[in-house]
Amino acid sequence: DPCRNFHCKRGKVCHADKQGKPHCICQDPAACPPTKDYEHVCGTDNKTYDGTCQLFGTKCQLEGTKMGRQLHLDYMGSCKYIPPCTDYEVDQFPLRMRDWLKNILIQYYERDLNTSGILTEKQRNKVKKIYQNDKRLEAGDHPVELLLHDFEKNYHMYVYPVHWQFHQLDQHPVDRLLTHSELAPLRASLVPMEHCITRFFQECDGDQDKLIALKEWCHCFGIKE
Repeated sequence: DPCRNFHCKRGKVCHADKQGKPHCICQDPAACPPTKDYEHVCGTDNKTYDGTCQLFGTKCQLEGTKMGRQLHLDYMGSCKYIPPCTDYEVDQFPLRMRDWLKNILIQYYERDLNTSGILTEKQRNKVKKIYQNDKRLEAGDHPVELLLHDFEKNYHMYVYPVHWQFHQLDQHPVDRLLTHSELAPLRASLVPMEHCITRFFQECDGDQDKLIALKEWCHCFGIKE
């Protein structure tokens, strides 16, 4: 099978021509495998797609058009009303996000105590210091004032989680810059719960070049280094 080890980008599938040479062609959205309701996704055109296969297949078919350039995965789940994010809410967003990232790393660390594999040894050593700190704020729904106070008192606990998340996203390519598609895995899963995340990332891009540099990312989260 000439297509066996032939890789195509999202929205395209491999097709062998008459000479048996593999090529990438657009995925036919109608030929996508059936999906469950929880696999539905919302596109930036505010249209619900049965899954990412259908969304990226549609985007591929619109390649070269303005509509195709503008169509991206907006968030996981069927499209719904997302309330606008207020100035006050976007100011508070980094407080919750920092706390959330810290707690995710602690969860990973606890899981790795039994069966290692999620974090590297270097990452485990970094998170261990946070995990063992008795001043650490436990996971929970804390008031903004407490989150702000904890950030000011225990600033060092929040530096690594913010850096870690940036490097988790910076993958295609690894260049210390986050593109729209690199941010998508985090954004798309959080939009239904955190309606300020889109505006937060837009405002993170200080020079409006559609890329978030490590320095811009850290500035958004209040990290000085």
